[in-house]
Amino acid sequence: MHPALHRLLGRDTRVVAGLMSGTSLDGVDAAVVRLAGSGRGLRVETLAFAGVPYDAELRDLLRANTEAATSSVRDLALLHVRLAHLFADAVEAALAKAGLPGDALDLVGSHGQTVHHLPAPTLVAGAEVRATFQIGDPATLAARLGAPVVADFRAADVAHGGQGAPLVPYLDDALFASDAETRGLLNLGGIANLTVLPRGGTPADAYAFDTGPANMVLDALTERLFGERFDRDGARTATGRPDETLLARLLSDPFFVAPPPKSTGREAFGAAFVERLVAEGPAAPHDLLATAAALTARSVADAYRRHVAPRHPLDRLVASGGGVHNRALMALLAEAFAPVPVETTAAYGLDPDAKEAVLFAVLAHEWANGVPTGLPAVTGADRSVLLGSLTLP
Repeated sequence: MHPALHRLLGRDTRVVAGLMSGTSLDGVDAAVVRLAGSGRGLRVETLAFAGVPYDAELRDLLRANTEAATSSVRDLALLHVRLAHLFADAVEAALAKAGLPGDALDLVGSHGQTVHHLPAPTLVAGAEVRATFQIGDPATLAARLGAPVVADFRAADVAHGGQGAPLVPYLDDALFASDAETRGLLNLGGIANLTVLPRGGTPADAYAFDTGPANMVLDALTERLFGERFDRDGARTATGRPDETLLARLLSDPFFVAPPPKSTGREAFGAAFVERLVAEGPAAPHDLLATAAALTARSVADAYRRHVAPRHPLDRLVASGGGVHNRALMALLAEAFAPVPVETTAAYGLDPDAKEAVLFAVLAHEWANGVPTGLPAVTGADRSVLLGSLTLP
């Protein structure tokens, strides 16, 4: 047996680095976490968190290669390795913050960067297949860090007929399930997704789905209209007024009305969607941002009313992800969900910015435990599967 594999499998407590690069294409987040136990018995101690932003050149190249019309096989091959080096930089930065040497790391869990996500059956060369594609070469990452890497977390679920997303419900259930109240866990990343944890339920009772765009569209509009990477604190959004007529048209899109399980990404809410907003939306830039923020808040609230409230009315909504820093968006959500209280994971000791990076540390840790982390009730897969593939250094 490879010595790294023997060391990995032969312990209960591990120091694991988790990596997340989302659909907003703003950078990579790394969390170094000490983990022990499994499932609802999981014990999580976040030792350090570091974010490494993508520079403009890399961000533009990634954006081009997430669009079918502008992607290049050559660029994708090179980005696959380039991102792995940047991911390694982020892990090293987090280790330094934690005051840990590189050899303290037992394992790395890397989500990679999604460049295309096609979970619905799609005809290719005479046969229908489902596909999801993340880049960030795990072999390069393992070589740089000298630690085993678990990556490619979505593929096994898609292979079993699932959406391959969202993945965060496993962590939500492990850390936030309650016998006293029904909780909704809302992740506001590039895409918004909602996890529902029924009061007193088992892990099999949890369900989740993507509700629509969040930071992906807001950030793209802010960059286009104001030349800034994001709307800090939602200050520009707060001064605008949403275009109600456009909102009604957007919310009639089949994705928003479709029942779960469902997932989405840049294929539906990328460059073409932003162009549509600019072409059909209000002339005032602040009003356009306000319209995009209202779309996020209302699509989450509408999804809750359609697909959750009739069965499991929420006692509490707990948000995480970069969107929690947009005060205008959080105010819209608080208004839409009132009287249900809306708070963030910070109230429970988990940094809202670090949550998804912690998730991939946990999924890698559970891979090493041999625990299937796919949730069929969430993704629609035909069974619960072990998520991720191992690469040894």
